[in-house]
Amino acid sequence: MKLNGAEITIKLLEMQGIDTVTGIPGGANLPLYDALYKSSINHILARHEQGAAFISQGITRSTGKAAVCFATSGPGATNLLTAIADAKLDSVPIIAITGQVHHALIGTDAFQEVDTYGLTIPITKHNFLVRSIDELFHIIPEAFRIAESGRPGPVLIDIPKNIQTEVLEFEHWPEQTLTANQLNIHLKEIKGIAELVNKSKKPMLYVGGGIINANASEALYKFANKNNIPVTVTLMGLGCFPCDDPLYLGLVGMHGARYTNLLMHEADLVLAFGVRFDDRATGNVSKFCPNAKVIHIEIDEAEINKIKTANISISADINNALTTMIPYIDKSDRQDWISQVNEYKYKYPFVLPESEDTFHPINIIRYVGSKVAADSIIVTDVGQHQMWVAQAYPFKGPRTLLTSGGLGTMGFGLPAAIGAALANPDKQIICFSGDGSILMNIQELATLADLNANVKLIILNNGHLGLVRQQQEMFYDQHYIASKFATNPDFTAISKGFGINACNLGDEDNPLQKLSEILSKHGSYVIDIPIKEDENVVPIVPPGAGNIEMIGGEKYDK
Repeated sequence: MKLNGAEITIKLLEMQGIDTVTGIPGGANLPLYDALYKSSINHILARHEQGAAFISQGITRSTGKAAVCFATSGPGATNLLTAIADAKLDSVPIIAITGQVHHALIGTDAFQEVDTYGLTIPITKHNFLVRSIDELFHIIPEAFRIAESGRPGPVLIDIPKNIQTEVLEFEHWPEQTLTANQLNIHLKEIKGIAELVNKSKKPMLYVGGGIINANASEALYKFANKNNIPVTVTLMGLGCFPCDDPLYLGLVGMHGARYTNLLMHEADLVLAFGVRFDDRATGNVSKFCPNAKVIHIEIDEAEINKIKTANISISADINNALTTMIPYIDKSDRQDWISQVNEYKYKYPFVLPESEDTFHPINIIRYVGSKVAADSIIVTDVGQHQMWVAQAYPFKGPRTLLTSGGLGTMGFGLPAAIGAALANPDKQIICFSGDGSILMNIQELATLADLNANVKLIILNNGHLGLVRQQQEMFYDQHYIASKFATNPDFTAISKGFGINACNLGDEDNPLQKLSEILSKHGSYVIDIPIKEDENVVPIVPPGAGNIEMIGGEKYDK
């Protein structure tokens, strides 16, 4: 058979099970699009390459399977960089395939040429610059193996245009024999950890996104309940443990409940599983769990002892580690420790706003949670609304929260929600955004209109960069600068201009009834909700402080 490089690339993507690709065509990747024309793969035309990569992230984060995005050379490739960096920090396995100028022109400052390979070295798990057509047979499947194995992450493949158009004659497709690397678990280490757990008086599970990536939620649940160990989660770990379980303590760290951070401080053993001791979770790391021994199990060996020195550490798949350890864990009711947990929950509760305050963000978020199915996928942008969702939404299962954790990228929400809807057409997708975040990638409303995907976009609108304004209030002597918008667009009119139904909930006589009606119907809808401009996220741990040095949250602070 005779195929060109672009046709070989598309066929290899089909062989990897790819059925959807997002992207934008341009001069340097048009051969790929010409090959895609003859393929069964569905293409989603984004309106910005960053949006395309975040749509791919939405597919990947909601399914665990690597998704693919396309971009042309030069500005197309550079527009991908933020979303690739976002995927790197949150361990999201996407495959970005970029067109590049003819190999002979590389390094000549040709039209729309940038060093995509060099630019993406720091923000990818691995990247490839294809130098011959034969390399495609190895590089494409290898990219998926690298992206999905071990600690997942993004992989970039840069393909010069001449390789896309070059024709190769070959008789058969090479067999795909690549397998993921396996990390061995030593039973002696597992038994040693189990012994420490059984002897501890106040153990605490501190878990994160690694639990979700490893599909270890079920094993975590069995482990925690067998020994009655309270569970705290990072932002990326939300959903890995059901919120209605008595052992669940919720979000830890900067915006965790007072009882959560106080109980963590009391622990004599911290079981850090699938976490990397991020500063938003630990606060001042020198003050984090000062009286506790630390056991760290993490797939990425580079994270071991990087921030917090562990007493015992294992580089391993956390699902395998937990499954192996459960038989050696004693059944225990831990009556004294659980009594203290319940006492702290009573003395230092997460204080809810008054129920009459209809438009308080927490009340809106909790109301939405009460109206949609438990397996609905919640997507957020970045800011105050993200933290309120983390505090208040009733997550009960893994991959039900998609959010930008490590990079904290405003503009993540809408395109990621579109991706989640593409991969999960039978589920309700709710995207919480702010009036600052939504403007970062608002052009993807056009993509949403193309698809009429089942996405409800809720904009919590306070006329500010809310988290910036809050920190200026609390930590910068109320020196407000560049955090209030001089003008605020009419998001209802904008959405309708894109062809999407929309409303401002502040104009409704019965806003909650209207919201309920919108949530009950399939399709796209934008809901603009006015909230108080001075509403703060509490509690909050000040920069440089320990987690027990929280501000706010003793009572409801307006």
